[in-house]
Amino acid sequence: MSESPPNGRLAGRIALVTGASRGIGRAVALRFALEGAQVIVAARTQAGLEELDDEIQAAGGQRAVLVPVDLTDYDQIDAMGATIYQRFGQLDVLVGNAAVLGQMRPLTHVDPSAWEDAMAINVTANWRLIRSCDPLLRQSAAGRAIFVTSGVAQQPRAYWGAYATTKAALEALVQTYAAETEKTNIRVNLLNPGKTRTAMRAAAMPGEDPSSLKPPEALGDLFVELASANCERHGERLDAN
Repeated sequence: MSESPPNGRLAGRIALVTGASRGIGRAVALRFALEGAQVIVAARTQAGLEELDDEIQAAGGQRAVLVPVDLTDYDQIDAMGATIYQRFGQLDVLVGNAAVLGQMRPLTHVDPSAWEDAMAINVTANWRLIRSCDPLLRQSAAGRAIFVTSGVAQQPRAYWGAYATTKAALEALVQTYAAETEKTNIRVNLLNPGKTRTAMRAAAMPGEDPSSLKPPEALGDLFVELASANCERHGERLDAN
């Protein structure tokens, strides 16, 4: 097994990243591992998690903890929190990244099942993550929670109704949690990655030149800052360049 970097900015910290099999979640998990964190990576796709773990170890990070999970199965989220407690006793960093785009069509044409799926993954699953992980974050001397939002949460546009609505709800959820943890060791923030080269962006904007967009790896420094024990930012909504 490879040893994690002893002097990384996240050395010794335990971090859970959802939606970690690709895109932003994958890049964040890899960067955290290279900064010395023990990463717990969660996603639906086992194969994607295994490929990420191989990449982490090849780059010098320590073996990741793989958690294949469907975040709409809320009992699995509770079980994940219990397992983290049994193995580590605490959680230092939570990154709520997993999300779905939903159907890109007029609100009146969105299938109810697709609407409910977007709400389940983008909103309710994150509430369940907070509910499950809050006791673990409180066991840390410097618990940090980072949730990925979007520009359309505050600037809705036509045909983005399901995604915009769920991200606006996520922001209200996270800001509420931030207010409730004001006097604790936990720091909670939202991060809007902006235009980033991901599969979700390609699905939403199929005519866009992907080479004109920043890669997910470009977000690494900001995520590391928010995950660091010395970060005092709290209740903020940060926009990446």
